[in-house]
Formats: sequence, C-alpha cells, structure tokens
Amino acid sequence: MGLLRDRRGRGDEPGESHYQLREKMFSIGDDYWIETGRGERAFKVDGKALRVRDTLVIEDRAGRALCRIQEKKVRVRDTMDIERDDDTIATVKKAMLTPLRERFSIDVRGGDDLEAKGNIVDHEYTVERHGDEIAEVSKRWFRVRDTYGVEVDPGEDAALVLAVVVCIDRMTHD
Repeated sequence: MGLLRDRRGRGDEPGESHYQLREKMFSIGDDYWIETGRGERAFKVDGKALRVRDTLVIEDRAGRALCRIQEKKVRVRDTMDIERDDDTIATVKKAMLTPLRERFSIDVRGGDDLEAKGNIVDHEYTVERHGDEIAEVSKRWFRVRDTYGVEVDPGEDAALVLAVVVCIDRMTHD
C-alpha cells in the first residue's frame, strides 16, 4: 500500500490527522472502518439499514456514536445533515452552479461555515474555512485502487470533517 505523505512538509510519516477511506464503501446496511495513515482503525461508519431515509453513523473505536448523517429527501438540491447528540451540527449542500469546478457548502451551526471545492468526483479537493484550508482529500497518496486519503489539520474536529467527506462521497457517487 502507498504511504500517505504530509503535504505541508512536516515529515514523511503519516500521523493521527491522516485517514484513509475507500471509494463507494458507504452504502446503507454496510459497515466500514476509516483508518489512520498508519493503518489503525480510527472511526467506524455504520450504515443503518431499513430506515425511511439514508442514515450513517460515525462511531469511535469503542462504538460511541460521534455523528449521525441523514439524507434530506424533500429538497431541491442534494442535502445531508450531520447530527451530534440529536442536534444538527452541520448541513452539507451541493452547490447549484459550479462553473469551473465542483463545490459543496457546509453550514456549521454555531461555528464558521465550510466549503469543499476541487475535483470532487476524483477525490482531489480541499475543505476550507474563510479561504483557509483545514483538510485535503486526495487519491494521489495511495497506489491502491479505490482508496483515498483525508488529511485534517490538527485541532480540527476530525469526526465532523470526516462526516463531511462521507456526505460528499454519498452525494457524488450515489
């Protein structure tokens, strides 16, 4: 397997803020582990089957629910909510117009909104807050087909950022 590289020049070893995911693995009823850059299990994506609307739960290694992702069915454009403790903490929306590249807006309740932009279909994009990059998603770090990496800046809510990436993956590759 290829090695996830630190793009900011902090070293060659993948750290705890590096994660690896597999494309199209987030289907309802399926469970999937998000691993660190070192190959250790970090978060579990639990696909809840037999629900009225698509539901995914991101859990820590101990099985505690950190975020629940639910698809909104009655919207003009694709929208998914991210919940924590039964409160919506963020809403991921596909942008209406994307003239040069794909874009998603992430409305964060009680915080600064985020934006994902770049080549989203090919998993080559960034997540930004006020134009400052807080996470990068890329396939180029891996030699294994259908695998992509997410590097989250230290101090950011990794579970929230990964939930955003899972939402974008579901809405783009459904």
